[in-house]
Amino acid sequence: MKKDRNRQKTVLTPGEVAKRCGVAVSALHFYESKGLISSTRNAGNQRRYQRDVLRRVAIIKIAQRIGIPLATLSDNLMNVPVDKKISVKAWSELTQQWRSELDKRIETLTRLRDQLDGCIGCGCLSMSDCPLRNPDDRLSTQGTGAILLNPEIESEDEGLY
Repeated sequence: MKKDRNRQKTVLTPGEVAKRCGVAVSALHFYESKGLISSTRNAGNQRRYQRDVLRRVAIIKIAQRIGIPLATLSDNLMNVPVDKKISVKAWSELTQQWRSELDKRIETLTRLRDQLDGCIGCGCLSMSDCPLRNPDDRLSTQGTGAILLNPEIESEDEGLY
């Protein structure tokens, strides 16, 4: 009996998926533990993945590459069944959700880039004692961290910016 070599397998092993997607098998197990992908078990209790998982892992890799946290991606994918191919409409809705987050991140990075020299421009190398950027350490009353670079924190003294 001759085998049809052109016929695609309906299920894939973790090793086959990992090789095709360029990820480690442990990454597949991790994605599965987070509910991002799903598998079934064969009679020998070995994991098997439907072919649709290839596209889903590609989406995960895209999200990771652009900096979307897996928790956010998981929330975004809740309405997309794990065992089905994602539609063009669902993909469009998904990427639309990412756009605002990416725009915020780009804005923050641009501000950071533009203010990078300003934080040490006088040579004192101190954000807490700098007489130009933070006179009398007034920013300490507004919280910790990079206050001047965080657009979500309103300054009580606009003169600090």
